[in-house]
Amino acid sequence: MKSNWTKTLLATAVVAVSALALAGPASAKDGDKFKVYLSLSYSGNAWQSEAANIVKALAATPPYDQQVELIENISGTDPQAQISAYESMIDDGADAIISFPISSTALNRTIKRGCEQGVLFFMYDATVTENCAYNVSYLSSGFGENTAQALVNELGGKGKIFLSRGVPGNSVDQRHTDGAMSVFKKYPGIQVVAEYYSYWDDRTTQQETAKALTAHPDVDGIWAQAGEYGAIQALLDAGHKLVPMTGENSAGFRLALANPDMQAKGLKGVSAGSPPAQSGYAFKLAMEILTKKRELEPMNIEYPLPWVPASAVKVCTGDSYVDGCNVFPPEKVPSSFVSEVLSPTLLPEVNVESALNGTPVAGATIQPLPAEVAKANNEPGINCDNCEAAADLYKLTKVEATVQP
Repeated sequence: MKSNWTKTLLATAVVAVSALALAGPASAKDGDKFKVYLSLSYSGNAWQSEAANIVKALAATPPYDQQVELIENISGTDPQAQISAYESMIDDGADAIISFPISSTALNRTIKRGCEQGVLFFMYDATVTENCAYNVSYLSSGFGENTAQALVNELGGKGKIFLSRGVPGNSVDQRHTDGAMSVFKKYPGIQVVAEYYSYWDDRTTQQETAKALTAHPDVDGIWAQAGEYGAIQALLDAGHKLVPMTGENSAGFRLALANPDMQAKGLKGVSAGSPPAQSGYAFKLAMEILTKKRELEPMNIEYPLPWVPASAVKVCTGDSYVDGCNVFPPEKVPSSFVSEVLSPTLLPEVNVESALNGTPVAGATIQPLPAEVAKANNEPGINCDNCEAAADLYKLTKVEATVQP
């Protein structure tokens, strides 16, 4: 997914690249570097910052440092602004555009024009339905339905719940909510008493959850997307017991799940959700295509859904995820740090400092990706048009129903 989105600034920054060429690197346009744009629709929270920083760190890692001119653009939450940004990138001779799109449909016409001019489009996390663009996303891996069922299981099939959503009109939020509601609607004992947009941000989530608590202090559970740690803070500030919650991958939430004191206050749940590592995966796939090291057939590529219950939380002692660790301690990262930004398999070149600051790891070199990619399901209106949805679109893959409707 995702701090205040309404204060997003229009900004463009060029990431300098330097040092150590790979022997005989692939070249673009008579020896020039590939011109690659990193296009964010909005920025300002930990998720977006980390996703951008990972791409910057990779672009500064040999041999990419001699192959890529990376240009970052932040266009804001208005689809027309991102359309205009895409137009400028295309006209500027972009070889590839790596992007978090604000809309799954509004950008399509411009994307198609870019494809016709040879621009390679890779979307990460959020998706578009224009079929010439690649979508690298975990959306089809089922965050909404799996976390909803986990919450229903914890509540025994009955209870009043809040829905803490993301950004209105975005494919990520819509897919999550559709999946969750496919489960909640099966259980008459589940009552959605408040629904609000939290913009995938801890502070906004805390504020909106506090408002909902004023009207519904008898809440039994919270289904939250990113920003989930803010919901915990709202409950604590109100002197309310903690309740079963879903959440994504913030360090604060993941550590809280495994904290005996938090558990004693009523916190239960699972850390799942959107990995910022998708941006780095999309960038590396694009570079392997540009450098003619890969031909990629599926346009919709699935990133696996993280699934970390309290019993699986393991705190790291170093700068990377090794020996099964999956969260950094509070003295190393803020509570808002999105833990699923690193991937030992897909992004072994980067570490926690890369995610925090966009800096490359000294001595690291770009490693090839695994040959196989996971093909995502077609999801009408999310990653394709004029396509049929899978019959088991909302199939549970991480959890089973332990209570029946």
